[in-house]
Amino acid sequence: MKLLLIGSASVHTFRYLAGIAPHVSEVHLVTSGELPECYRPANLGRVLSVDFSLKALATARRIAALIDELRPDLVHVHQANSVAWHARRALAGKDIPSVLTTWGSDVLLLPRQNRLMRQMVAANLAAADAVTSDSLHMAAVIRTLARVKRLDVLNFGMDALPEAPDLAAKPKNVLSCRLHKKLYRVDAILQGWAEVEADPVFADWTLTVAASGEESDGLKALADRLGLRRVRFTGFVPAPVLAGLYREARVFVSVPESDATSISLLEAMGHGCLPLLSNLPANLEWVLDGVNGVIAEDIARLGDALKATLRRAGDDAALAEAAVLNRRLIAAKGLHQENMRRFAAIYHDLLGTR
Repeated sequence: MKLLLIGSASVHTFRYLAGIAPHVSEVHLVTSGELPECYRPANLGRVLSVDFSLKALATARRIAALIDELRPDLVHVHQANSVAWHARRALAGKDIPSVLTTWGSDVLLLPRQNRLMRQMVAANLAAADAVTSDSLHMAAVIRTLARVKRLDVLNFGMDALPEAPDLAAKPKNVLSCRLHKKLYRVDAILQGWAEVEADPVFADWTLTVAASGEESDGLKALADRLGLRRVRFTGFVPAPVLAGLYREARVFVSVPESDATSISLLEAMGHGCLPLLSNLPANLEWVLDGVNGVIAEDIARLGDALKATLRRAGDDAALAEAAVLNRRLIAAKGLHQENMRRFAAIYHDLLGTR
């Protein structure tokens, strides 16, 4: 099977490229930036760099020319935004099946901007022979936007389930590792943490703020203004270091305004962290409040939710109870290699080659 993969220059695109490569004979890539060497599979062919912005009207023509040259068996597009708009125009008139994978904001936020964006996303979804969503909630939203030919709920998954952690040995640490963008409300975590530091009951707890982004400087300044003493900013860290941060945390906190299934949530659950999450439909597909994690219904009262989570996570038996359930969930539906096989099965279904 010859696959053409089209997606923005994101670690998610590149990770998918490396994961799906063993399931196809050759794979080619259209992306918007440099492909890191560590994600280059042995069967990678052409790599075309393009501009996916809406103003780049020549992009569809460039992709179409590559399709005519390669004659792929199938095209897989990532994100129902301008990436899919260019790909849809490039595929017009060509008898080549296509898969469209939605990521979250392309379906949950972009159509809300204006009528034209909603129409573009809807047309992108309707044009694909199969659409994938990483949450049931997003799948339901997709069905309100367009009549799709086929819809599968499937996520990229975490790389592998680590060995069961020694929960009693975990230090009393909370981990935040979402990007430093307004969407992820890391500032709310710091404000809630100020209430934790003010309570002597939690004097032995610390907060690690990993990752980076456009708001990093502002977040550090906020921590200084709040007088926080038990917060560590690590900046961006590579995957092996991040795995170590999960192992050293009892609590994982993530409270974005909008989200689909987050890979960082899956990784935290796999490493035995107790999740504290914002009240979003996709989060509720993984965490039942008070059972295997905590759902913060009111971000204005995140300090109270943090304290409640720390009380539970500080109890080794309670943490173990949640960790066992969370690791079973990840093993059942959150592992990368197994989910790549499921993506490949969709390809074979569309091509009639299973």
